[in-house]
Amino acid sequence: MTDDNSFEDLEAGAEGLNDTLGQTSTLVSGFDGELRRMQNALDATSKGLATVERGISRGLRGAFDGVILDGVKLSDALKSVRDSMVQTAYNAAIKPVTNGLGSALAQGVGGLVQGVLPFANGAPFSQGRVMPFANGGIVSSTTPFGMRGGMGIMGEAGPEAIMPLARGPDGKLGVRGAGGGGGQTIVMNISTPDVQNFQRSQAQIAAQMSRALGRGQRNR
Repeated sequence: MTDDNSFEDLEAGAEGLNDTLGQTSTLVSGFDGELRRMQNALDATSKGLATVERGISRGLRGAFDGVILDGVKLSDALKSVRDSMVQTAYNAAIKPVTNGLGSALAQGVGGLVQGVLPFANGAPFSQGRVMPFANGGIVSSTTPFGMRGGMGIMGEAGPEAIMPLARGPDGKLGVRGAGGGGGQTIVMNISTPDVQNFQRSQAQIAAQMSRALGRGQRNR
């Protein structure tokens, strides 16, 4: 019984030690986080002090140069040092405020732009890439686009095609069909009741074919 009790006491002690170690680890993590925050604050303070120090040094150097080289009165030099110190302290104090306001304004403008131009992050335009449509294409979702004097929307009622325009031989602007650079296809439908009538119409058919070929040559 004594051995059993000792073993149970040992287990209880081990569990208590584990709990204590867990709490200690939590405390150490929290302490480490506080140390990091303090370090960041000290770094920021050091940078601010360095800025103030540089400003005061510039003011003093300018004052001494004025007294020694330019013959400025000592009272005027001390006044310039005072003004320089005040300006430096003011700049150091106001900088966090202006930085915060600038960041807030930038975020606000960014949100406004995203609301007005939802393709700013690439939603309709293939994940942010600008898609060229010089050879045509299809817009399958609602897509805003810029135009002179305002904004336009395409694809709001379903897929829409973008077709490039080309100027034909007659100077007119229109949609160029596929195979525009190849030869023309001329289809002639001939209806005749018998072979004899077809043979008698050969001259007429040849004349029509000649006129069609001539028009094709002129339109090239």
